Amino acid sequence: MALMSSRQSSRPRQEETPEEDASVGELLAEVTSDVQKLLRQEMELAKTEVREEAVKAGKAAGMYGGAGFAGYMVALFLSLAAMWGLGNLMDLGWAALIVTAVWAIVGAVLYMLGRSTMQSVSPKPEQTVESLKEDAEWARHPTR
Repeated sequence: MALMSSRQSSRPRQEETPEEDASVGELLAEVTSDVQKLLRQEMELAKTEVREEAVKAGKAAGMYGGAGFAGYMVALFLSLAAMWGLGNLMDLGWAALIVTAVWAIVGAVLYMLGRSTMQSVSPKPEQTVESLKEDAEWARHPTR
């Protein structure tokens, strides 16, 4: 009987161990799943931010291109018209120089506008970086 009672007392301990292992395993699987989900969400946030910044950069590049082409066409035709118009009042060489100076100023203004737009583009996904810092801090100290 002494053997039987010692076997009975050891059996429940052996049966508790698989339950505890299963519980720890389930918790580990749940934590792993949560971490994977968090990483997927962070990647989606990063993709969204990068996409938004790429759209802004594309718009700024379009402004540069549009400003260059429009400036060229306007400068060409208006310069010719203004040059011939001023040529009626003064020497044609001076008229051409005056028209060139005006379009140089217009080109400088368009360049400055495009430059300021391009400077507002941020290549780094700010929200994602901040969120990852918070996640890393939480992972180091989950009880805070």
